Amino acid sequence: MRILLGAAALVSLAAAPALAQTQTVSDATGDFLSGYTGPKLADLDVTSFSVSYDAGSQLFTLGTTFAGAITPGTAGFYVFGVNTGKGAIRPFGGIGQGNVIFDQAIVVQKDGTGAIGGTALDSNWVAIAGNILTVKVPLSLLPSTGFAPGKYGFNLWPRTGFGNNAQISDFAPENATLSAAVPEPASWAMLMLGAGAAGGMLRYRRRRQATPALA
Repeated sequence: MRILLGAAALVSLAAAPALAQTQTVSDATGDFLSGYTGPKLADLDVTSFSVSYDAGSQLFTLGTTFAGAITPGTAGFYVFGVNTGKGAIRPFGGIGQGNVIFDQAIVVQKDGTGAIGGTALDSNWVAIAGNILTVKVPLSLLPSTGFAPGKYGFNLWPRTGFGNNAQISDFAPENATLSAAVPEPASWAMLMLGAGAAGGMLRYRRRRQATPALA
């Protein structure tokens, strides 16, 4: 019975969709855009960016690290572009970032406040700790225009103003968007292999029990 339950649990786990999906990209330190004309502050230099989506709570988590501590009162803020399916906004082809496309933008200030369009982010959704910025966004604020939530594409670009592209210091990822990861095929294979092995053990045990003893 224990073996049967083990096999059933493995099959159930393999068949269930992953609730939490995460993907991370690294970005070189000091790689300010060549056309950037603003101050080269460490908190405008992205070193990593991650996107996580929890299907259970329908919540995105965006994590960013910078080359130095985020300092309120200094120049700059952070824009997260979100491609929810159409990628209708495509403003960066002229600076070699044509694949950075989006439908909505999340703007976060260095003091921890933020907004999506005219909707302010809850203060509990933005956390700053040293050089780490974490932003949580409910799916309800990012309605789909064609993509499933796990396929939404995100990009981050710090900037010092909205006037022109020379005010953008960095992109993460470069000339691309980042989506929450999907389960690796190898992970599914290992789960199914384990289920098969447990099932094989059960069949072997049953055969042994059915074999009459030889006197």
